[in-house]
Amino acid sequence: MNQYLVVMERTTTGYGVYIPDLPGCVSTGRTKAQAERNAREAIELHLEGLREEGQPIPKASSTAAFVTVAA
Repeated sequence: MNQYLVVMERTTTGYGVYIPDLPGCVSTGRTKAQAERNAREAIELHLEGLREEGQPIPKASSTAAFVTVAA
């Protein structure tokens, strides 16, 4: 089981989501909760497609951190 980093960005209509370790795997959602659910589904479908094509499954390697700076 892999745990992939999901990056969510606020948009004018909700949230855009991308998964850095899975190029081309993106999703959206009107709320953060919906965006997370949709991201999980997008990841599952993306991995399924890779398996069907005989492609390797990328290992999860991205990490994230918050950095506080004076504005």
